[in-house]
Amino acid sequence: MNRYLLPLALLAFLNTAAAQSKPRWINLFNGKDLAGWKQVNGTATYEVRDGMIVGTCVKDSPNSFLATDKMYGDFILEVQVKIDAGINSGIQFRSLQRESDGRVLGYQMEVDHRPERAWSGGIYDEARRGWLYPVELNPSAKTAYKWGEWNTYRIECIGNTIRTWVNEVPVAYVVDDATRKGLIGLQVHAVYDEAGVGKKTYWKNIRIQTENLVPRPLTDLPVVNLIPNTLTELEKQQGFALLWDGATTAGWRGAHKQTFPDKGWEIKDGVLSVVPSGGAEAANGGDIITNEKYGAFELTFDFKFAEGANSGVKYFVDEKYLSSGSAIGLEYQILDDARHPDAKEGVVGNRTLGSLYDLIPSLKIQDLPRVWNEGRIKVYPDGRIEHWLNGRKIVAYERGTPIFYALVARSKYKEWAGFGMAATGHILLQDHGDAVSFRSIKIRTLK
Repeated sequence: MNRYLLPLALLAFLNTAAAQSKPRWINLFNGKDLAGWKQVNGTATYEVRDGMIVGTCVKDSPNSFLATDKMYGDFILEVQVKIDAGINSGIQFRSLQRESDGRVLGYQMEVDHRPERAWSGGIYDEARRGWLYPVELNPSAKTAYKWGEWNTYRIECIGNTIRTWVNEVPVAYVVDDATRKGLIGLQVHAVYDEAGVGKKTYWKNIRIQTENLVPRPLTDLPVVNLIPNTLTELEKQQGFALLWDGATTAGWRGAHKQTFPDKGWEIKDGVLSVVPSGGAEAANGGDIITNEKYGAFELTFDFKFAEGANSGVKYFVDEKYLSSGSAIGLEYQILDDARHPDAKEGVVGNRTLGSLYDLIPSLKIQDLPRVWNEGRIKVYPDGRIEHWLNGRKIVAYERGTPIFYALVARSKYKEWAGFGMAATGHILLQDHGDAVSFRSIKIRTLK
């Protein structure tokens, strides 16, 4: 062989291999017609106009979707979108059609310009679990969407990780495995009054990568990790650790006890549960607390409850207070508001789900609760404290202020001197005798 041919052949091979391994964009919309797309659900109209797909709202139609003929699993999708004033829209992905009625369900990246919410780029689980990542979790992204302009949306679905961007601004980070493959769909939202009729949503430059995917580098934003009792690499970088390991009693003991209760609690399949015992407060196994004490921290936990159940997550628990029932501390209330009588006790709803129990009522959110809910408690070094429920802030207050002391003075805690003001305290899961379960309990220190 000619001594020059071997290097040339090798170079050609390397160039071919490099070309094959480089991500390649594929156009999902040809700019001329709706080839490769089909309408599912609803009676809104879709047409191609000037290189755009234009969706038009009609009255009294359910949500309409123009969906891809193909199903997609791992991919990177980019699309440009804009909407008329007064409506919202979304881009479905890894979505399915319900067998019973063909209803589209699954992940949706929100398109919503309304300034009172500004959740564009957030992740909604259409017809299934509701909001997974409202943009309230990442408020710096609320200004990413530009009203009246074309906005570039990007979705990365790689394995069980879902990330979104609006105009190059990172918005959402969800880890979930509910659906790993499905259709991509363009939503025209339902409207039920004349003001919305004729409003339009526009899409263009729709393209996708499905091979040799290269995710963008990690950026620091809150993670919604729906895989039980796990930590993503970003959560680890942010300082989160599992407060409960998902399998044992390590790190926990009974309140006012040296060991974990020998009855009243069950660990099974990665879930820590109160064994129901008739609704009595701390009368069976009793509350459990962390061995360690915590000051400024961010705590996240998943919880679910049976009908009519009552429980709570307490913090700054101080064992110097002795009580006949549950140990004493500030409490994130867990309650079936619709069925438990305690929801009607207290003052202005301050014993309802997510409230600072007997002190401050939580904001009420219409699409809650779902089967597993995510609670979040943020305790800042300056004394500010927040309660969150499924990605939305529902309580905000500050310890040590005149308002705080006034609230305590009118509450059931008025007899406990210095209530809620310890520098550090235990975290507690309450045994109120009802079936309540916990998982994915995580904590990090805030500085």
